[in-house]
Amino acid sequence: MTVYLWEWFVLGAVVLALILFDLFGHVRKAHEPTIKEAAIWSCIYISLAVAFGISLLVRHGSRFATEYFAGYITEYSLSLDNIFVFIIIIAAFKVPRIYQQKVLMYGIVIALALRFVFILLGAALVERYIWVFFIFGAWMLYTAIKQIIDGVQEIRERDSNHELSEEYEPNFTTRLISKYVPTTDGYVGDRLITRHAGKTMITPLLLCIVSIGSVDLMFALDSIPAIYGLTKEPFIVFAANSFALLGLRQMFFLIDGLLEKLIYLHFGLAAILGFIALKLVLHASHGYGYLEAIPEPSIIFSVAFIIVAILITVIVSVLGAKRIEARSSNTAE
Repeated sequence: MTVYLWEWFVLGAVVLALILFDLFGHVRKAHEPTIKEAAIWSCIYISLAVAFGISLLVRHGSRFATEYFAGYITEYSLSLDNIFVFIIIIAAFKVPRIYQQKVLMYGIVIALALRFVFILLGAALVERYIWVFFIFGAWMLYTAIKQIIDGVQEIRERDSNHELSEEYEPNFTTRLISKYVPTTDGYVGDRLITRHAGKTMITPLLLCIVSIGSVDLMFALDSIPAIYGLTKEPFIVFAANSFALLGLRQMFFLIDGLLEKLIYLHFGLAAILGFIALKLVLHASHGYGYLEAIPEPSIIFSVAFIIVAILITVIVSVLGAKRIEARSSNTAE
């Protein structure tokens, strides 16, 4: 795939324009988005992502457009896991509802910048060293197993009528900042930095933003190798990550409170990550002349597998959640 410099500039301009539009159009005026507003803007961002995919189809052909859509759907699916953690962090910091948009938006901007660095590093590695795919594959397998363990743990807690663990512990970055930088006791409107008694202080809102941005860096360790299992093109990787992340804020307010319905989400994500792990290992093995009798899954098959895995996860989760609610009602009676 030959990507001209002007295409990178256009993509960068679109991403920057969307960020600025969100910052000055939505976040600047603090308010709590309604379900209707979140649904409309979620549809708009998904439409923009689809439009970009169509432009890839026109300019670069069906193969790269399909790789983009596979990457975008995967990143969007993995974002559900991000949102669950974001909800816990925001709840732990007790961020007022009207300021949550600002926290999410600035956190997403930090995440985009960090992921861009990760994408460039990943592109340099996969282009020069094919053995990197073995490492990526092993990491994807580890992440898939961890998702299964988390899913089993949630089921056990749910069956034993215990509330799911939602404890959040500040990460190293947040602890370091709060230790050495004066912090206000409470929120000062939607300010990130304020002056008090002649001293410059940061607010819990800034700490929450840093926490979300740094936590998303850990998610990048999962999502970047995952998408490199579907495409080797940095341009597609960055585009898929950008559109998935930019839609996170709207999706947060759209499905906040509905995530508990997706009781088998961990298993669906485990299936997707496990499949990508297999794809990565096969790709690396073929490069060294091993396992050539086993064909590497095509990108069309990959897209179909990911979509089917998501649909099955949603359907089984909704049915399972209804069954649990009915059982709880009968027990209460």
